[in-house]
Amino acid sequence: MKRFLLTICALTLIHTFGLSQEDLDLSYYLPEGTTYDPSIPKPAEVIGHEVGQWHVTHDKLVQYMLALAEASDRIQIEDRGKTFEDRPILLLKITAPENHQRLDAIRMEHLGLTEAGASSLNPEEMPVVIYQGFSIHGNEPSGANAGLAYAYYLAAAQGPAIETKLKDMVILMDPSFNPDGLQRFAYWANSNRSMHLNPDENDREYHEIWPGGRTNHYWFDMNRDWLPVQLPESRARIKTFHDWYPNILTDHHEMGTNSTFFFQPGEPSRVHPLTPGRNQELTAEIGTYHVKALDGIGSLYYSEEDYDDYYYGKGSTFPDVNGSIGILFEQASSRGHIQESENGILAFPFTIRNQFVTAVSTMDAAWNMRAKLLDYQREFFTEMRNSKGKTAGGIIFGDSKDGARAWHLAEILQRHRIRFHELGSDTEIDGKKFQKGYSYVVPLDQKNPKLIKAMFEKRTTFTDSIFYDISAWTFPLAFNLDYAETARLPETGPAITELNPRQGTVDQASDYAYLFEWHEYYTPKLLNAILEKGLRAKVAKEQFQLGGTSYDYGTVMVPVQGQSLSSEEMHTLLSGLAHESGVSIHGVKTGKTIGIDLGSREFDPINLPKVGLLVGDGIRSYDAGEIWHLFDTRYEMKITKIDTDYLDRADLSKYTDIIIPGFRGGGISESMANKLKKWVSEGGTLIAYRNTAQWLDKHEMLKLEFRKDTLKAENISFEQRGDFQGAQVTGGAIFEARTDRSHPINYGYKNENIFLFRNTNIYLEPDSESYNNPIQYTTAPLQSGYISEENAELISGSVPLKIGRTGRGRVVLFTDNTNFRAFWYGTNKLLMNAIFFGHIM
Repeated sequence: MKRFLLTICALTLIHTFGLSQEDLDLSYYLPEGTTYDPSIPKPAEVIGHEVGQWHVTHDKLVQYMLALAEASDRIQIEDRGKTFEDRPILLLKITAPENHQRLDAIRMEHLGLTEAGASSLNPEEMPVVIYQGFSIHGNEPSGANAGLAYAYYLAAAQGPAIETKLKDMVILMDPSFNPDGLQRFAYWANSNRSMHLNPDENDREYHEIWPGGRTNHYWFDMNRDWLPVQLPESRARIKTFHDWYPNILTDHHEMGTNSTFFFQPGEPSRVHPLTPGRNQELTAEIGTYHVKALDGIGSLYYSEEDYDDYYYGKGSTFPDVNGSIGILFEQASSRGHIQESENGILAFPFTIRNQFVTAVSTMDAAWNMRAKLLDYQREFFTEMRNSKGKTAGGIIFGDSKDGARAWHLAEILQRHRIRFHELGSDTEIDGKKFQKGYSYVVPLDQKNPKLIKAMFEKRTTFTDSIFYDISAWTFPLAFNLDYAETARLPETGPAITELNPRQGTVDQASDYAYLFEWHEYYTPKLLNAILEKGLRAKVAKEQFQLGGTSYDYGTVMVPVQGQSLSSEEMHTLLSGLAHESGVSIHGVKTGKTIGIDLGSREFDPINLPKVGLLVGDGIRSYDAGEIWHLFDTRYEMKITKIDTDYLDRADLSKYTDIIIPGFRGGGISESMANKLKKWVSEGGTLIAYRNTAQWLDKHEMLKLEFRKDTLKAENISFEQRGDFQGAQVTGGAIFEARTDRSHPINYGYKNENIFLFRNTNIYLEPDSESYNNPIQYTTAPLQSGYISEENAELISGSVPLKIGRTGRGRVVLFTDNTNFRAFWYGTNKLLMNAIFFGHIM
């Protein structure tokens, strides 16, 4: 009764009077009956406000964690690197003081459970390891704010109960999975907070401006990068994961304001087949501790609904293919300090408390289930070692024209501690040619073949037709690489322990011209750097041979004469650029070739692009951020982010290209549309994505014929309507298309097929003139993932690309994202081709 009255009192004060340190006390969160070490600072003593009174900014969160580590002998702190905005990526290692004296020995013994010889270890005598992470989405802040109270509890709580548990466990605590996003949202919530808290859902406090605080600096969803590992925050946490192999990993999120609290297990029919059944049993048993904890404070909750355990790129699912247990928590969000909801007034401190009690219940579950969890981990890896017949052979992948894409896939393998080798000699498997120096071999007979299968497999049959996230992510298809599974490994070199960056060269100095093919991934970076130096360059629209070398469509020529640099200066410059980009450049002494000569009209000049990217209201921030990231971090090309808020006032004449990422709706007025249409007609290239298709068609900027779904809901009950509609969603699958390699949009691709990611249901009829369909889906294009039967018929033979002229300019439309989540390396060049070669399409 005392606890209940304290809760009612606290929420009444919050609702009626706003917050002060006197109104809200740390005891609201902490378990009753526990004493605390007075030498350990409370959060308010360091950050200047009580937990939940304000949204903690990342700098204050760091300040408090450093203060705890200084004051407590239970905590070691590690700075694992920096975010894009230069914020520290911290990890707290929390255990009993005596364990810190042998922490690395504990870690090595724990890793022994995953290795041969694990049978000699006794789980009854080993500490359990849990990894608890908070607020990977920055505008889901109750987790990171709960981390303040939870870290204090772990550092300061006294008594046999907590001290015994800490002797038997190591807690890896990540106080903020997404520092940049957390900082952005805290600023928004605090700067719009009234002194007298207003729960009206229409208040500005609860409606962030674009792009919101969910994402990191480049507007990526950080909770989709656990498997691709493309971002600095992800690289830090994946290193921690593989350094420790925690038994439980928790991921604290938020959901809609009118919800309650969710914990896993999720939908039983939506678990990836590679996840062992025992994993879900243990997940359910851990859930019983959350039930007890939430019942104890009167909080509503649910489980086994809504959320799935399918995509291994999520924090709560990635552990499941690595012998660990991933747990997702979803708390109804106040999205500020206090908000109306259908469950009554939802106060920020209440959301924090639910996250706090489930962090503690996770700790309780880990301690009580310690032997089970450790034994499960040992069994997971032992089973794979004992089934070597099933894991014989391996996978080979590469591209004989592009070493960089294969290198970057190998880089992901290395981050996941997957063993791989460079191909020992050229070989051919299943009609695919693999070249030494451009290919890698991954044996399946190693520590975790399940993780390898999760990355490389193609899957097209499913027990459920609804997915919380994508249904396919087959890495060699995402990288558009040749690959094959083989029962017998080809000749290989030793395992690669250090993956050195690829470097290019200029084979010889020339007084005539330099040539490089467009195949390598970083050729756009090289070409842009050349053009930025004021040098002239041209692109070959036909194939030719020179000096015994064959040159493909899209080969770039840089003539020596008539340039702003001398031949010696050009050689020095190109040598440096080749080295940085990993692209090989050939110096030639003559313009006479077999095919088009170097002075032919079939070489078209290339202009330095100046690119604008529409951002702001109405634009999908994920899509825009992926493009920004591609230009800024990979190709080192300047891109101007033009907000829809001031598009009407912007001078567009300076831009050669403008990109419109996918729409979320609204954002671009009629006057803006007319302005863009005029700009195109005067010679600009407009590059648009996804559901911008309907907008282009409406404004007569591109003539499109859509294939429509005629499916009707027959014999579907009201209860079944959600599943019926959900089954028609193409949430993320991979499809094969044929290409016309002579078309500029396909320059740099050596194969006549390409693998495309798709998560829309936009299906376009092909043009009657075949040469206007440079990319067209095959008749049965599905390679991996889920698509309904109805949509499979619509996509067959349709086109994912349309190019049209408007006046002197062009419009290029992609029905789907070519830059998905930074790891879809295989189609990045389609955008670059539209940028550099749009004028000749």
